[in-house]
Amino acid sequence: MSTIIFTELEGWEQAYLTEKLPQHKLVFLTKPLAAGDFAEFAAAEVVAPFIYTPIDQAAISALPNLKLIATRSTGFDHIDLAAAKIRGVTICNVPYYGENTVAEHTWALILALSRKIFQSYERTERGNFQIDQSLRGFDLAGKILGIIGCGHIGQHVVRIARAFAMKVLVFDPKANTELARELGFTYVSLDTLLKEADVITLHAALNDKTRHLLNADNMKLIKPGAVLVNTARGGLVDTQALVQALANGRLAGAGLDVLEEESNIREESQVLSPEFHKTVDYRNLVANHILQTR
Repeated sequence: MSTIIFTELEGWEQAYLTEKLPQHKLVFLTKPLAAGDFAEFAAAEVVAPFIYTPIDQAAISALPNLKLIATRSTGFDHIDLAAAKIRGVTICNVPYYGENTVAEHTWALILALSRKIFQSYERTERGNFQIDQSLRGFDLAGKILGIIGCGHIGQHVVRIARAFAMKVLVFDPKANTELARELGFTYVSLDTLLKEADVITLHAALNDKTRHLLNADNMKLIKPGAVLVNTARGGLVDTQALVQALANGRLAGAGLDVLEEESNIREESQVLSPEFHKTVDYRNLVANHILQTR
C-alpha cells in the first residue's frame, strides 16, 4: 500500500479516486501545498499535484520515500526536474489533457474579441441598446493568425483557423515541415509573426527560455491593432509590457485565461500596479481574465 498525496482536489475527484484506488492510503488536500508543508507528509511515495503546488528541491528533500510525481496537468513547470532526476523520482504528466477543450476556448476568446461580445453584453446589461461604431468588430476571414507553439493544442487551433479562412503563421523552435504541409501553415521567426499577425495566440510551455517570451522589446513589433490570446501560461507574457501595449494602442485587446504569478493572485485588481491604473482605463484591461478590445 502506497501513500498518495493529491493537492488542489475537488469533491467529485475525491469520490472517483477513492473508488479507483482502494488499495492505497489517499491524502486529499483542497489547497496547494508550499514547500514547507511537505514534511508533514514524509511517508508519501507519490504526489499528484496540480499546477499551483510547486515541487521544488526543498519539497523533494522533505519526502524521503518519494518515488513518483504524477502532475494532473499538461505543463510541468511547477516541478524541479533536475532535483527529481538526482533523487531518481519518476515524473509523469497528462500530455493530451484538454487539447480540444483549450483550443476551443482559445477560439471563444478570439471571437469574443473580434466581435466585441463582452462590451455588447456589458452595454445590454446596463440597458444601453445603442449601436455605434465602438461596437464594430472585425472579420477573421482573410486575416493572419500567428500561433506561438504548435504542439497538440496549437495544432487544433490551426485546424479550426482553416474553417475561418485565415492564413496561419507559426513560431516553434521544433519545426515539422510535414505537419506544416498537412495543416497548411508557414513557419516564421517570432519577430516576423509579431509584425504580420492580426491575431496572436500562445500555446507554449513555460520554462527558463520562454518566460517573458513576449516582452517590452519585442511587443513593440506587434502589428498595430492586433489582438492577443493566452491560454497557456501567464509567465509567457510580461504583464507590464502587455498593459503598455494596450495603453498605447499597439494591441487592440487581449483575452487571457492565465495571468502571471496567478497562484498568488486573489483578485484581478492585484495584478497591475497603481501607476498603470492611472494610465489605462481599467475596464479595458482586466475583467475576469478577459482583456477587452478598446
